[in-house]
Amino acid sequence: MSEENKAKQDAMDMAEDSRQAEWEFPSFTGELYKGSFRWDLMHPFPVQDEADKKIGDEYLEKLKKVCEDDVDAEMIDRNRKMPDHSLKALTDIGVFGMKIAKKYKGLGFSMVNYARALTYLGSYCQTTVTWASAHQSIGVPEPLKIFGTDAQKEKFLPRLATGDISAFALTEPDVGSDPAKMSTTAEPTEDGEHYIVNGEKLWITNGTAASIIVVMAKTPPKVVKGREIPQISAFILERDMPGYSVDKHCEFLGLNGIANGVLKFDNVKVPKENMIGKPGEGLKIALTTLNTGRLGLPAASVGGAKISLKEIRSWVNERVQWGVPVGKHQSIAKKIANASADTLAMEAIVYLTAAMSDQGQKDIRLEAAIAKYFCTEKAWSMTDDLMQVRGGRGYETAKSLHNRGDNPFPIERILRDARIGRIFEGSSEVMHLIIAREAMDTHFKLVMPLLMPKPGQKESKLSLIMNAAKFYLGWLPKLYMPSGQSFNVKHLSSANQAHLGYVERASRKVAKKMFFTMGKYKQKLETEQLILANFVDIGTNIFAMAATLAYAEHKLSENPSDQTPQELADLFCKNARQEIAANFEAIGNNHNRDFDKVGGKYMEGAYKWLEQGIHDGLPKSLRTPVDAAPAPAAVEEDVQEPVPAK
Repeated sequence: MSEENKAKQDAMDMAEDSRQAEWEFPSFTGELYKGSFRWDLMHPFPVQDEADKKIGDEYLEKLKKVCEDDVDAEMIDRNRKMPDHSLKALTDIGVFGMKIAKKYKGLGFSMVNYARALTYLGSYCQTTVTWASAHQSIGVPEPLKIFGTDAQKEKFLPRLATGDISAFALTEPDVGSDPAKMSTTAEPTEDGEHYIVNGEKLWITNGTAASIIVVMAKTPPKVVKGREIPQISAFILERDMPGYSVDKHCEFLGLNGIANGVLKFDNVKVPKENMIGKPGEGLKIALTTLNTGRLGLPAASVGGAKISLKEIRSWVNERVQWGVPVGKHQSIAKKIANASADTLAMEAIVYLTAAMSDQGQKDIRLEAAIAKYFCTEKAWSMTDDLMQVRGGRGYETAKSLHNRGDNPFPIERILRDARIGRIFEGSSEVMHLIIAREAMDTHFKLVMPLLMPKPGQKESKLSLIMNAAKFYLGWLPKLYMPSGQSFNVKHLSSANQAHLGYVERASRKVAKKMFFTMGKYKQKLETEQLILANFVDIGTNIFAMAATLAYAEHKLSENPSDQTPQELADLFCKNARQEIAANFEAIGNNHNRDFDKVGGKYMEGAYKWLEQGIHDGLPKSLRTPVDAAPAPAAVEEDVQEPVPAK
């Protein structure tokens, strides 16, 4: 095996060994990829109970007051700094302890109330919501909650709920989503009481301000039958540990007020009690943390979508072109109509998945990944469309608009801030791979031991063939028969009930298509990433349609006289059906080989002639290495008058 193939196999083996292997509870999306439309898993739509809703309502009032009095989103963006007084005001009302249990001085919120709070913050300041989400969605509190010992929880969680900021340190300069290449190490001391951590972590959100972080590091490999198996473990590090340093502060296109940077560890001595979980469980801890932690980004995306819709409405009515408001022009009507329908779908997915997480009786690893993927993609395309609707005023900064007396709605800032959603916490491309792997889990368990047997595999080939045949002979014929399922809805229109029928049929179709495609490509299917992405996009839209229809049914049951949810659900489903049809078509009729060919030749330099006639080089100020600027000092005032809160 070549070194390249060995490295690839090591990375895949590490990821496979770290994922949650069993499905303890049912998954709506997992079932749909098997051809089973489990409407009962989301209908009736899980409604937040009144007592919990009251807690959320009261907290949102506190959050609103703090944002208006102490958090100026425009000044944070302009000065590239989250002021200390803003962090203190947020800490004082428990923003950094929302997901931490009350016995550890947190607020102990349900996932639904947490999502509601992040939606509100996302509508006001994406920098602020990033501080809160990076701290407790993926920072130290979440892995401690799932894998930590009682002693670890008692030591760290009260601090994390009341002022200590946390971060999650996985990425390295040469390591994105491939942990097999990780270079940060943690070597045990001779007495076994400590680990010595050395390495560097990049793009660590909250990292330059965090006092407590979780760090993923390579520990000594495990040897199985003469083969070394890389081990990644999770450790809690504190900023005052000797050898721990903040090396650089990073600046980005958006989220200008976040504390993100490069962390270095030079012989940092960490007590063995600071390891979370067991040796070698680090990647498993990271993946499990992200399963529910990913719900923070889509909740914040819903907030950005909602505030954009609210602000654009007055513009499309007031701005007149060729004798009519711009919203009456069909090209603009399409953008605002799709933005409205997509926002309903985003909200349905976020609150459905959050409620499923609270219930604890459903596996949401696929749903959480889809929520992150779907909502961040929609938030970006929607914000881009709404900037287009605003025209020059969309491209102009809020500061400039304010200075000349125009409505200073910061769609330009919202667009910049939204772009990172497609990269944060697993890029959209990585989400495709994660969702595809989970979607094909049933087939992987049955077929892969035959196609790619592992050393020491116990079951005989005949036994594996018999098991697979028994499953497929019972499963496949059912996909060709009508289910006869009754959807039991009272308020959905005939058009939306027809969409439900389509969802049921599409679930069976995608299951059949996936089975036969896997038969065609066998183990090579893992390299057909574009085809896998087609399957993911089909499943994503099926899930989004079902969630939207269940949510619309709920909204209509609350107020049957308001038919607007009906209209938005119908429009969203019509759009989704077009996308599903296009993806089904692309599975068997594509030019993916051309992408491979042209992409490969580009890498070889075959198209360098396209680069003629351009400036060759960097601006003068970037031609020689310079030390990146440290984190900017707090700036409380600006020569320009702050934009008034709305």
